[in-house]
Amino acid sequence: MHNYHPLIRSGLAPKDHLIKVSGEGELAISPDSASVNIGVITDGKQLIAAQRQNSLEVTKVIDALTALGISKNNIQTFDYRIESMYDYDQGKQIFRGYKITHILQIKLEDLSLVGKVVDTAVQNGVNFVSNVQFTVKNKDAFYKQALVLAVNNATDKAKTIARSLNVELIPIPSVIVEGGSTVQPIFNQLETFVKASTSTQLEPGQIIIKAEVIAEFHFKPFQ
Repeated sequence: MHNYHPLIRSGLAPKDHLIKVSGEGELAISPDSASVNIGVITDGKQLIAAQRQNSLEVTKVIDALTALGISKNNIQTFDYRIESMYDYDQGKQIFRGYKITHILQIKLEDLSLVGKVVDTAVQNGVNFVSNVQFTVKNKDAFYKQALVLAVNNATDKAKTIARSLNVELIPIPSVIVEGGSTVQPIFNQLETFVKASTSTQLEPGQIIIKAEVIAEFHFKPFQ
């Protein structure tokens, strides 16, 4: 049986002739979709009456949004809570009433409507607005582009190191490991408790998509 090192047999550098680098790729993408959470919070001493009032207000908001052309499929309940509220007097718990919270999540593909949705919702009884988020639908395709940039970045680093060492880099990495990926959606945190008197302007900005890799390259002295 013949003993041999596979890297030497293939003409590659010994295993310890190794350059290990990280690579990063980043894209700035304009968002193409958005979502916003809007809610109706109703207080009352009688639970059934408070629920009924809350339901009427939410129905009014939904009707106003569908009148803007928003599909009911893009209007979903995000959260619904019934809470008992108490006051405390000299250590005694005194029941004050109920708080009904119904939060809707609105999904939009027309970004020009985001501000109008917020204004329309507030004008029709919404007293809570939060978590306005801009994002992209086809994140995987953009991430693959960022991944290519990360691999190219790692290769460029390895070439630079090899030149500084005056050695010959074997350009195909022996190992490449995909690192973490990040997509940074854009958030606008809003809380509205009064009827809007002016038009709400929300600028979507850009979304940053990042990819990272770790790559190992072999090198050998120039012949």
